[in-house]
Amino acid sequence: MNTFVIADPKRCIGCRTCEVACVLAHSMGAGLQSMSAAHFIPRLTLIRTAKVSVPVQCHQCEDAPCAKVCSTGAIVFSTSLVQVNQERCVGCKNCMIACPFGAMEIVTVERLERVVCGTSDHTVRVKKVEAQKCDLCITQDEGPACVRVCLTKALRLVDQQVMSVAMKSRQEDAAIEAVGMTT
Repeated sequence: MNTFVIADPKRCIGCRTCEVACVLAHSMGAGLQSMSAAHFIPRLTLIRTAKVSVPVQCHQCEDAPCAKVCSTGAIVFSTSLVQVNQERCVGCKNCMIACPFGAMEIVTVERLERVVCGTSDHTVRVKKVEAQKCDLCITQDEGPACVRVCLTKALRLVDQQVMSVAMKSRQEDAAIEAVGMTT
């Protein structure tokens, strides 16, 4: 089973701290001061309605529909999570359409790339359209930034052990209820 982050809408207050933490975790040290609104692209999306607020992000599906439809093989399973290989992504949007959670986004990124042409060496700004989704902050030893900063503990990291405990608890509750119903 892949590890993923789950949100409890009963605890979420819609503060967007998770989005800010996500952007900072992926800003490569740039910080918020040097970031414009165009560069504020979290890998999760806070949904806020009159009845609920909750962040939506990749569920790291075992049989990921996004990976199945990726024509370039840019979406792969690696270290028990679904990752996007940006070098292979062509921004076709198939993954975005296939994702049942709406967790995949197509974004325009701007990067500086070094170009060597003969004896000349210079840096150019390159814009590229690519798929982006939660990567569980894989480069951070502390785990997902959104989980660490959530003020109300509405976000939890779920792995095989957490799922096993939850399943055992539900089975025990079902058994107790079944015994109670027959007496």
